[in-house]
Amino acid sequence: MQTNKLKILNDPIYGFITIPSELIFDLIEHPYFQRLRRISQLGLTYLVYPGAYHTRFHHALGAMFLMTRAVQILKSKGHDISAEEEEAVYIAILLHDIGHGPFSHALENSIIPNLNHEELSLHFMQELNKTFDGKLSLAIAIFTNSYHKKFLNQLISSQLDMDRLDYLRRDCFYTGVSEGQVNTERLITMLNVADDQLMIDAKGIYSVEKFIVARRLMYWQVYLHKTVLSAEFLLIKILQRAKEIYTEAMGLPSVLRPFIAGTISSTSTQMLASYALLDDSDVMAAIKEWTLSTDKVLSKLCTMLLNRNLLAVKVSNKPFAQDEIDTEKALAVRRLGIDQEEAHYFVFADSMTNNAYSQKENRINLLYKDGSKQDISKAADLLNISALSEPVIKHFLFYPKPL
Repeated sequence: MQTNKLKILNDPIYGFITIPSELIFDLIEHPYFQRLRRISQLGLTYLVYPGAYHTRFHHALGAMFLMTRAVQILKSKGHDISAEEEEAVYIAILLHDIGHGPFSHALENSIIPNLNHEELSLHFMQELNKTFDGKLSLAIAIFTNSYHKKFLNQLISSQLDMDRLDYLRRDCFYTGVSEGQVNTERLITMLNVADDQLMIDAKGIYSVEKFIVARRLMYWQVYLHKTVLSAEFLLIKILQRAKEIYTEAMGLPSVLRPFIAGTISSTSTQMLASYALLDDSDVMAAIKEWTLSTDKVLSKLCTMLLNRNLLAVKVSNKPFAQDEIDTEKALAVRRLGIDQEEAHYFVFADSMTNNAYSQKENRINLLYKDGSKQDISKAADLLNISALSEPVIKHFLFYPKPL
């Protein structure tokens, strides 16, 4: 029986998205990819922006749609992209985030230490390549930047790639933070290639400026929002405590147990199959169960997160003095009835860096009609584009709210 695999999906951002090929349809249908429906795009950001419940599944399809537009534009400008390369770059962008674990970036390196989502995405792609008889080999070569046409990789991973264009616009839509709006269609229409490098036609300069400013604003208002950080660090502390006190009697989903028990390593042959079963619901089910734990620290941490009684946050441009951290720890010991050793779960300092544009790697270069090129930070009219090239570091002190 034949089925039509060139389905059309309705996306709230772009409207109708057509699945480009039967192979891509089969990849979307695979359980590895379907898992992304159960992985939140923005972790616990919905505790601050209630609409931010969209998933990695949404984002992957949106990034693939933007890639189809980018390829059409580049081909219309005379750049050679074969049918095989076209399908491969669609597959690479579709699967670029398939390695994300529960709550996306919030638990990066917490579920499996020393293994990030990019490495896991590559492991998943290699496993899928076996399932699909080597049909993903070219996509993997593009994804790992080992293919000779380097601009194809830059469409997937650079400072102006389809990944960033989709997540900025999508996250802006679902959070309602209008400052993050970017004109994806205008930016993609301005794409070009010179010397095997992705470029932007010079007349698109103002759209690029807007993109860089929007990215900076979205990082401080959404991704690095102090309350979002409070929730996500609390989640990290919960996993740390659970691993520290693990016993077989602990109530938790069976698919999560080996990762909490530490019986699966990043090099284990069973790791990928077990990891592919994990999603947000497993972690949240464990947290609900752990609110009843006899361990006071784990129970308190889980109850705080579940009821959105998050840690208070102080923000500073300078690192916090150890005396101030110690003072908050002493207060936490008295308020929560915990000992000094346990206080670090509730009082801790960290820092975050926001770098909207880097001049060091994968620069955004403007291409002029005479064939000359110039870095956006030097060509931009806005003086603040140069300023945005400098990383900004903020320091955070997390501590329990006064009773």
